[in-house]
Amino acid sequence: MGEMIGMIKLCLVGLFILVVAGSTQAAADGHNSGVDERRLAGAPNLPVPLTLLTSAVDKGAVCIDGSPPAYHLDPGFDAGKNRWIVNLEGGGWCDSVRGCLYRKASRLGSSNLMDKHMYFAGIMSSSPVDNPDFYSWNRVMIRYCDGASFAGEGYDAGNGLYFRGQRIFDAAIQHLLSIGMASADQVLLTGTSAGALAVMLHCDQFSGFFAGAGRGTTVKCLADAGLFLDAVDVSGGRTLRSYYGGVIATHGVAQNLPKSCTARLDATSCFFPQNIIGSINTPIFLLNAAYDTWQLSGGRWWQLFRVSPVPRPTGSS
Repeated sequence: MGEMIGMIKLCLVGLFILVVAGSTQAAADGHNSGVDERRLAGAPNLPVPLTLLTSAVDKGAVCIDGSPPAYHLDPGFDAGKNRWIVNLEGGGWCDSVRGCLYRKASRLGSSNLMDKHMYFAGIMSSSPVDNPDFYSWNRVMIRYCDGASFAGEGYDAGNGLYFRGQRIFDAAIQHLLSIGMASADQVLLTGTSAGALAVMLHCDQFSGFFAGAGRGTTVKCLADAGLFLDAVDVSGGRTLRSYYGGVIATHGVAQNLPKSCTARLDATSCFFPQNIIGSINTPIFLLNAAYDTWQLSGGRWWQLFRVSPVPRPTGSS
């Protein structure tokens, strides 16, 4: 009798273990399913942590304040494991020592002041609903902290200002190549606003990083809202040309501009996309609004109010 009771207890214990194990596996499966469901539902992405590129400091690749450059990486998976999007963050420019000193005390001039996490959206989203073409790719956001569209080269010792945009671009791309991007099947360099201008300035250089790899990597570029025009603004002047002239002079950008442009035009003209896009050899897609309020105002919001309303035709509603 005692042996029978013992056997029954042993069976009950075994059954309990099986039930618990099964429940645990079901919970795990339910969790994974929930993640998939959230992706399919297009729910907000998880925050992507900031990575400081401390190894770049020895190369002089630093933000305006001397802090290391930084990036966010959301790793690819499934079909996107060997495909990469590199996004150059935008955020205007600084065209003088005074402006760059102000920028130095912000996230656009110091990685010390950047948010430690970033939520990716749009073309950077991990949702197949919101971003069906690229959601599974390796998606990288290179943070913008130099103030000259990743193109400057200089140092103002008196004010402690580093103008090292070109070095940041070079160091960041070299680092990404070393952690897997060198074996990519497809790569896309993209950016918005000042980041889009950086894409146009660096598109061919970016493509060149893959030229000798022997993998036949497909390289393309996408510039979103970066067609800043050298044109007369509503004030009757060329405010943006004057502003870009300050950026060029302050950051020492001239030496890093496309030689195909500087061989025939002045440096300031070669900071305008209209003078460089015709010489870009890498496939590039340009996305831009037909009417850009920032440019209509000459880069100064208050000038918008100088525009007189256009009278409506008689009978229009």
